[in-house]
Amino acid sequence: MTVPLIRTDRLSLTVLERSDLKDIREYYLTNQAHLEPWEPARSSAFHDLETWRQRIKLAQDERQSDRAVKLILRLSGTQPIIGVCNFTNIVRGPFQACNLGYSIDGANQGRGLMFEALQAAITHMFTHERLHRIMANHVPENDRSARLLKRLGFEVEGQAKAYLHIAGAWRDHILTAKINPHHPA
Repeated sequence: MTVPLIRTDRLSLTVLERSDLKDIREYYLTNQAHLEPWEPARSSAFHDLETWRQRIKLAQDERQSDRAVKLILRLSGTQPIIGVCNFTNIVRGPFQACNLGYSIDGANQGRGLMFEALQAAITHMFTHERLHRIMANHVPENDRSARLLKRLGFEVEGQAKAYLHIAGAWRDHILTAKINPHHPA
């Protein structure tokens, strides 16, 4: 297993690697019904091993070019992936910002694990990646995400009409962001 980028009391967060191929595929297969209302519609090819190989290669390329940090979550000392958190669309220059996306295994909801993971990952992105702003958006009826983001210190900045194509339809999204209070001027 890859050396964790981030450790918490209960979790290890690692960058997605080729060695995670079968585990990440299994995570998405196992959680297909659980994640379906919150994610884009998936074709059957989404779960092909070759498609996942390409996705992992893209994640590695994006990391190398400073465009994304895609992390997988495991309970410390265990093999199955129980969640993901992705910091994508990293923009440098005067913006110093990215988008955050995340999901957790349905069987592990309600245990505070995603809060624990995101709290540590956001600290890492602000401290080590030196970002100024992290944006996270959710559909209005996703109360769990709304509560989680609020608890993490994200502030609502507005609502975007027909923002993303989720579960087969263009869906409005609540726009939130968290600013790094310690980012240098």
